[in-house]
Amino acid sequence: MTQATQNTVDIINARVPGYKDLQMLLVNQEGIIEQILPMGTVGIHGCVSLLNVGGDWISLGGVDLQINGALGLAFPDLTAENAHILQKITKFLWDVGVDGFLPTLVTTSVEKIQRSLAVIADIIRSQQAGAKILGVHLEGPCLNFQKRGAHPAEYLLPLTIDEVKRVLGDYAHVVKVITLAPELDPTGEVIPYLLSLGITVSLGHSQATFAQAQLAFELGATMVTHAFNAMPPLHHREPGLLGAAITHPNVMCGFIADGEHVSPTMLQILLRASYQEKGLFLVSDALSPLGLPDGVYPWDSRQIEVKNGTARLADGTLSGTTLPLLVGVQNLVQWGICDVETAILLATNAPRQAIGLPGIVKNQPANLLRWHWDEVTQELTWQRLLG
Repeated sequence: MTQATQNTVDIINARVPGYKDLQMLLVNQEGIIEQILPMGTVGIHGCVSLLNVGGDWISLGGVDLQINGALGLAFPDLTAENAHILQKITKFLWDVGVDGFLPTLVTTSVEKIQRSLAVIADIIRSQQAGAKILGVHLEGPCLNFQKRGAHPAEYLLPLTIDEVKRVLGDYAHVVKVITLAPELDPTGEVIPYLLSLGITVSLGHSQATFAQAQLAFELGATMVTHAFNAMPPLHHREPGLLGAAITHPNVMCGFIADGEHVSPTMLQILLRASYQEKGLFLVSDALSPLGLPDGVYPWDSRQIEVKNGTARLADGTLSGTTLPLLVGVQNLVQWGICDVETAILLATNAPRQAIGLPGIVKNQPANLLRWHWDEVTQELTWQRLLG
């Protein structure tokens, strides 16, 4: 919630993802969840506010661990002069159901990376109302040239401790996740070094074999960046990076559900193989035109064209999407890939789990969403509740 409620609130007859049967949520005057209990466990508190949601789903807001910009601002282009736009982005993301996010810096010059990190570090110290910046996701620049995708080749760097130190500079404390190609480091030294700094290591934009990925997971990498994209495909004799991730009990894969990055059929296979929210989480991978209409927009020194929420370079290379995170939830349900509960968990609890945050439990701020499934229209909708 953005501010304390005036009264205690009892939310009753709620379906809460991850909980059996109907629940009641007790929210105190400070806007904190005091209890989540099965209906009938305790009596109504006689509180001033009683909200009967009639079997609708109640969840925390989404957490987006891979978002490259919004409202026309790409996060690698952050400066002291345009930092106010980032404040607007936090409000925009709140309005589209996101509680927290990792501004993602794609491959660019070390100077621009550190400039953006400095701006974000300053804003984190004095965050205002809106979606919270939970740290930064560095997507690069230590990526495999052959799987660079839309990342500019001229800024790719070798994966060594010295290069990582140069990229991080004085801002390692701001970085929460870093995406790298593990096969670029035959010494195996970089992943333990990053873990010692408290940075979560995600594998991506990589040609890693199954064995190379397994070694990286043994060294402590726990995530995969946009499953299927910018990595070798699953193969029956060489499962590759993705096969290693799916079969590892302590690794979670981010994935994009816009219908363009991965076909719905392959997403269905991925969800079944990965035990759904236990091994996966949704990301938007949204680019700077998020919140703007389709059209042609600048992207580093190039341009991207956005059509129906999908962004491509002039040569047709898929570069990202401009759809908010929760559209992915709605897509998964609409496509019949998973049930409502699982889809909500993939955008709310699962990304929190991936970076070590709690899901919807007591003592959490009651930044709640109410989800309604319409049996007639077969549509899933949501709205902010209390916040």
